[in-house]
Amino acid sequence: MKVFSVVGNRPQFVKAAPTSVALRERGIEEIVLHTGQHYDRELSQVFFEELGLAEPHYALGLRTADPGGMQEAIAGPLREERADWVLVYGDTNSTLAGALAAGEAGVPIAHVEAGLRSGDLSMPEERNRIAVDRIAQLLFTPDERSRDQLAAEGVPGRAEVVGDVMADATRLFEPIARKRVAPAVGEPYDVLTIHREANTEPERLRRLIDALGATGRTFVFPVHPRTRKVLDEHGIEPAPTIRQVAPVGYLEMLALVAGARTVVTDSGGLQKEAYWLRVPTVTLRPSTEWVDTVRVGANTLVDPDHAEHLPEILEQAAFPADAPELYGDGHAAASIAEALYTLPQS
Repeated sequence: MKVFSVVGNRPQFVKAAPTSVALRERGIEEIVLHTGQHYDRELSQVFFEELGLAEPHYALGLRTADPGGMQEAIAGPLREERADWVLVYGDTNSTLAGALAAGEAGVPIAHVEAGLRSGDLSMPEERNRIAVDRIAQLLFTPDERSRDQLAAEGVPGRAEVVGDVMADATRLFEPIARKRVAPAVGEPYDVLTIHREANTEPERLRRLIDALGATGRTFVFPVHPRTRKVLDEHGIEPAPTIRQVAPVGYLEMLALVAGARTVVTDSGGLQKEAYWLRVPTVTLRPSTEWVDTVRVGANTLVDPDHAEHLPEILEQAAFPADAPELYGDGHAAASIAEALYTLPQS
């Protein structure tokens, strides 16, 4: 059996690591294609180095987030490989492009993180999730809520609850991160990340940065290339307590989060990683696809247009002592490999 995996951004490299190991252990040949959607070295190559992944069979280096252009470029390698499945992850434009290319080629699609919904159709990620779920033959959901969402939408593919492969990665790599990386901050700190397109609109980003600076708290702020461009072009100067650093590797980020008081982010993946590391999160979005982290009190949503509430919210943020296990037991990748190997393709 052969699986054609499409990856293109930072979280997908993390998800691909335990999945690739599980596929290999199940005797499944994997062909990896890297679209190049995230082409900054710290957001791509570093994952292959740190996580011990084999180099992609195809590295398109497209340096674009346009799904149409990526779809066209994926089509050739996909025809050549004659795979049994195309495996796509999450909700990026690379995810959509891989799924569309597979659909055009008549290759069955398996979607990891299927069924997630934030309810916010203004987010490209939400539209991508819906589009991919509608055409996937096999839908790997992180929990029963997501499976029920697919059933409510009448999605025709087969849904399998497997948990979250990022939980696998956190389980595997947190001990390594703690041994290898010691955050050199020297005082209590919070972790800050901002990268979503809506939050990097110049005036909104300025308001967020100003509100966070006004808290007086120390933030470690790995600056995404998109965010760096807006900060520089619009003269947005974070307060000295917001310590800007270059994008960090996955292990360093795990170590930073593990040692933080809180995580302030607009990232989907960090919301979960903070949860598994038992660190409270403040999410700079009016909605989230990871609704259970909010429901149990570990994650607080803040509308970016009302950033004035951030000081009090940060002071109140705490991780609940009775927080339940969410999104599986850290062995999702093995379930994915087993399903791909045993389930019919249509």
